[in-house]
Parts: sequence; structure tokens; C-alpha cells
Amino acid sequence: MNKTYKLYFIPGSQDLYGEACLKQVAADCQEMVRFLNDKLQDVVTVELLPTVETSKICVENMKRVMNDDDCVGVITWMHTFSPAKMWIKGLRRLGKPLLHLHTQANEKLPYGSIDMDFINLNQAAHGDREYGYILARLGIPHEVVAGFYKHERVIAKIRQFAQVAKAISDSQNMRIATFGNNMRDVAVTDGNRLSCEIQYGWEVKYWGIGEIAALAEQATDSQIHEKMQEYESKYTMATDRLDAVREQAKYEVALERFMEENEISAFTDTFQDLFGLRQLPGLAVQNLMDKGIGFGPEGDYKISAFSAVLMKMAEGRNGATGFIEDYTYDLTEGQELELASHMLEVPPSFAAAKPEIQVCPLGIGGKEDPARLVFDGITGQGIQVTLVDMGGHFRIICADIELVKQPEPMPNLPVARIMYRHKPNFAIGTAAWCYAGGAHHSVASTALTRADIAMFARLTGTELITIGDDTTEADLQKFFTK
Repeated sequence: MNKTYKLYFIPGSQDLYGEACLKQVAADCQEMVRFLNDKLQDVVTVELLPTVETSKICVENMKRVMNDDDCVGVITWMHTFSPAKMWIKGLRRLGKPLLHLHTQANEKLPYGSIDMDFINLNQAAHGDREYGYILARLGIPHEVVAGFYKHERVIAKIRQFAQVAKAISDSQNMRIATFGNNMRDVAVTDGNRLSCEIQYGWEVKYWGIGEIAALAEQATDSQIHEKMQEYESKYTMATDRLDAVREQAKYEVALERFMEENEISAFTDTFQDLFGLRQLPGLAVQNLMDKGIGFGPEGDYKISAFSAVLMKMAEGRNGATGFIEDYTYDLTEGQELELASHMLEVPPSFAAAKPEIQVCPLGIGGKEDPARLVFDGITGQGIQVTLVDMGGHFRIICADIELVKQPEPMPNLPVARIMYRHKPNFAIGTAAWCYAGGAHHSVASTALTRADIAMFARLTGTELITIGDDTTEADLQKFFTK
């Protein structure tokens, strides 16, 4: 059953201008909510709460917001002047994303008939500044969208907020399974798991990979057969080593059972801890990522969780979103490209054509040849995003990239092959990533934009560094902080 997502719409006013004014405020807000529901019905429902005229009403509204599990955030708007002291107690109870909609019920001024009654009723320019001050004073992370609420640009920004709020809501209830620890001696995949849970709500739990091995042995012939049929319907079977493919089917059956029983949204594994498994999970992981399950290799729980969040944020949009790893470069001067991939686990959403299932040797891990999906990558404008632990805080680094077609075939490389161009150019783009402490594990997306990531960072209180066409060589040293 699909979850219902809801935004509460909370207007602000006061009783200074009389009952007739408050009735008009209520009527205008009902019309606005009807309009927003019509425009956003595929993403979220919008429900109107009582107009805040007193501190008590504000507190009651925020109690309702926080006690409603379907509610992922709030939209607030000051129709008239709404003295901000009466918002303080309520806002201090709010722990969900907040959108401050800076708008009016009317698009144009009635120049010929405008009088003081009209100004008193329609004074968002006055009331929203009072409200904006108290949000800044309280230090509450929030998003401001300014403009007439019926304009497409404004609707698009509200839609974006709803998608980010949904992702944050799911994120705050997310459980991540780490099968084994992070790869030995690797720094960037490590970090403070307790801090992750405090800031983002991500519960990072450890289990031994032997539990998956045991569940895999319990997979029935019918379960394995059903999984094999799924593979054959989605991918081209380019191998006659079906036993190896069946082994991956067993792993996926086991992982799905484990995640359902333990309410897991994302997971990690590592080639250094495969006790009880005959192969490193490859095809199984790729197929699970195609279903929205977050993943990070070598114990990278941050990217595992972050990929699940960003895939949720991208739902309903065109394009691909998922885990990727920086690998190697073509350094032809003036035409520099990066080949991004991983030894196995790149999601098939990035495939330019139907992926092939191949079984090939793997030089690390000391196990049997694993089955995996092999494909060339899609093209288009995109972003590369990573989340790193800087010790005292988390940092998101978001770079604009262009995914491109590989210049020549790579017949001897049996992995997914994603190629992209760094912006504004290779020298500045990659140097900025290194200065900022960007990880080699990241999430790539042709569905999301830098603006989506910036909104997520604002609403979660995360430091953000962005890299793109507007980045200059003079900016590079600014990215290095200690």
C-alpha cells in the first residue's frame, strides 16, 4: 500500500482588522489550497489548518503537524501582518521541513479602487518580512518561495519542496544494514554513525554477511526460478554460466527477505568480508538498486543512505539516479573525460541500451566469478553528489557534469561504463572536488539538479559546496577548510 504524503498549509493573520477581514483570509486560503492540491496531487496533498491569530493556535497547529505521520512538512504564509512573537512557541515545536510562501491572494493591484482596507487585507509584503525575521532569529532551516502562487515557476518550486520533504521524511525513518565494516584503511567511507542518526535520522546497524549466506541457502527453487525469469525479462542473458547467475538470484532473494524482515532501506557490503558467499553480490545488488534500494560498496553507509534519499527525491522525474564511483581518466588535452564505474555495482537505470548479464573473473575478494550487468551509459546533463564526514560536521559536495557517449568501444571491460565531462572544465572541476574533500563514492543523477541538492542541504542544516560553470580558479582555495 502506497504511503500518503501531506503538507499542511498554515496562514497567519491577527484580529486587528476585524471579523470580515479574517473571513476573507479564510476564504482566500481555501481557494489557494484547492489550487495547490490540483497542481500537486501527483506528489502530495495539501491540507489547510486554522489561521494563526494567537500563540495558542500556532502551538495547536504545530502539535497536529508533528503528530501526523503522513505530514512531511508545512507551508506558511502571512496573508496580513501576523505579529511574529505569537509564532515562537509553535515554531520551536516544529521538526519538519518548512516552506515560507511569500505570495498574495491577488496577482495585480486594483489601482483604480485600492484603499486602506485592501492594503490591510493584502499585506504579505509586510507580514512575511516580520515572519521571515523570526525564522532567521530562531535559526530554523527553511525554504522561501517568492511570487504569485499560480505562476508556473512558483508551483515548480513548491513541487520541488514537496519532493525534498518526502525524501527527508523517509530518510528520518531509514535503517541501513552494513554487512561487515568499511574497507580496511579507507578513510572517506568511514565516519561517525551516531552523528548520522542525530542529524538525518539514519539508523546504521551492523550484521554479519553470514546471515545473508544462510538465508541464500534457504532460497527455494521456485523463488530462484522466479528471480531468473525476472532477470531474463529485463536483461539480455549473455552467458551460458547460469549457475553463477542463479547464485546471484539466491543472494537477491536473501537480501529482499532480510530487508523486509528488518525494515531496511539501504545496505552495504565489502569484498573483504564475504564469509559463506561464493561470489561478491553483483547482479543482485544492481537489480535491487533498480528498485530504489540504496547501496554503498566497501561499507560506505553514508553513500548507501544518501543514494536511497536521492532516488526517493527523484521519483516521478525523467532520468537516472544512483551510486557511482570515480575510476579513471582520458586526459586528452582539452577533451578530458572521466570513466566512472565500479567493479560490479552500478544501477541499470544508467544503461543506454538493454544491459547484458555476463559472468567474468573478479581480481579481488578471492571468490568465484560473479554475474553482473554490463552496459554503456546514458548521456545528458547531470550532477555528481557526495556526502562526507568532516569530523565536526557533514558536508555535501555537488558538481555539475555532462554524461557523454564513450569515444570508442570497450569490449574488454566487463562492467558498467559511465563517462562524463567535468564543469567548468577538467582542471577546475576535479581540483575543486579534491580541495573540498570529495569522496570517490558518490551519487550521480540526470533527474536531479544542483537546486534540489541545495534545498536538501538547507532543510537538513548541512554544509554545501557546489561546483559548476560558475566556479573559477580563484574559488578553489575557498573550498579547503580545516
